[in-house]
Amino acid sequence: MSQLLQRKPIAELIGETGGAQGLKRSLGAGDLIMLAIGAVIGAGIFGAIGTAAAGQLGPNGEAIRQGAGPALVFSFLLLGAACALAGLCYAELAAMIPQAGSAYAYSYATLGELVAWIIGWDLILEYAVGNVAVAISWGDYFNTLLRGFGVSVPEWLTTGYRTALLSADPKIHGLIASAPHVAGLPLLIHVPAFSIVMLITWLLLRGARESATANNIMVIIKLIALSIFVAVGATHLHPENFRPFAPKGFTGIHQGAAIVFFAYIGFDAISTAAEETKNPQRDLPIGILGGLAICTVIYIIVGAVLTGMVPYKELAVADPLARALELAGFQAVGWVVALGAAVSMSAVLLVFQYGQPRIFFAMARDGLLPKWAAKIHPRTRIPSTTTLLTGVFVALWALIGDAAETYDLTNIGTLFAFMLVSVGVLVLRYKEPDRPRPFKVPFVWPVCGLSAAGCLFIMYGLPGTAWERFGVWLVIGLVLYFTYGFTHSKLRAGVQRAHT
Repeated sequence: MSQLLQRKPIAELIGETGGAQGLKRSLGAGDLIMLAIGAVIGAGIFGAIGTAAAGQLGPNGEAIRQGAGPALVFSFLLLGAACALAGLCYAELAAMIPQAGSAYAYSYATLGELVAWIIGWDLILEYAVGNVAVAISWGDYFNTLLRGFGVSVPEWLTTGYRTALLSADPKIHGLIASAPHVAGLPLLIHVPAFSIVMLITWLLLRGARESATANNIMVIIKLIALSIFVAVGATHLHPENFRPFAPKGFTGIHQGAAIVFFAYIGFDAISTAAEETKNPQRDLPIGILGGLAICTVIYIIVGAVLTGMVPYKELAVADPLARALELAGFQAVGWVVALGAAVSMSAVLLVFQYGQPRIFFAMARDGLLPKWAAKIHPRTRIPSTTTLLTGVFVALWALIGDAAETYDLTNIGTLFAFMLVSVGVLVLRYKEPDRPRPFKVPFVWPVCGLSAAGCLFIMYGLPGTAWERFGVWLVIGLVLYFTYGFTHSKLRAGVQRAHT
């Protein structure tokens, strides 16, 4: 047990950055804020926000989760507060440990190797699995955009098999019988979702600086699209749409927050850029906390306008902003917003696809994954092999997967990571109280305690199926750790040499 909980010295973590084996430092505070906006303003605000307001129905029409209704703004406030607490914890550890591993590296330094492995395995849910949902939502908005130009793509090429299987819409569910069949199986694939993931993967392989520049351009476009939505939607608000304000009471607000939490996980991805940041001690706290504050304000404004435009029950669709504009008679504007949404979610895909390979890179550098996962491309200085493999994995899952079921799995995995990071700050304050901290969490014990409790509370709002799948995912991860990571750990090998 002592070997499983062996902590990696912070000095060793920092010493791995830079040099021929480290990543290239090319990002500033502005780039990090733009990465945060690129990651947070995406599938949540253009997709999951509708489900959070209207609730979610099962394939037989049964209510799986309650929606917040117009009280969605309070769901965002609840999330903003919980994520701000977690963001403070991330900022302290990111400034102390400017390494590409994010929560994985922080857990290794504070809670030990076994917990670090669990977090690293868990982060796959946040980045790779989360991107499946983003890619599918992107494809739905892209189809809306194509329809605006009179182009109609066959539904069996824009609907994944899992989506058709789980849908409560009889028309979509009926695709299983009407779609072409191969070897007796329905050919239901989401080609746009697959295509955008592979395009983003190609872009990421060009390098970190080029990826950040592309993200900055996409962020500007998405902010313009949201500004147009708010400006037009604000002229079509109806007071009766705000009544009842909280149709399901606090239960709806709570479960609405659990649904749309998916929107907020992007600020964590900023910490994976620590090893490529020019001045991480100063810039990482600015990027994490500044980006989170800006995004929370944007979500509240858009949520208020959206639920004021149309009855909240009309928003249980894949493209709620475009749907609201269409119902309000602004179909042409809806196409513009659909274009902004497609660009917006491309930025989310980019940031998450940027983060996942760097988690693999950090784990492989510690020996917990095979050595090839830690290889860096000699020209671009990025982990190119894991970037390509992550892209192929996400693209294939998005081809047949369902967005709604991946939302929950992503949310519970991310909340679990946030909770352990909060605990890690307290552990390190106790274990190494005198270590220099470029950024310090104010009122550390109540802030970290509330952060961990808030994450656990939001997790409680997720359905039982999410907990069951999360448990299965962790068991698979533990099997992999004890069959490979435990025996190949460089930290354990170093400890054993020191004792001989």
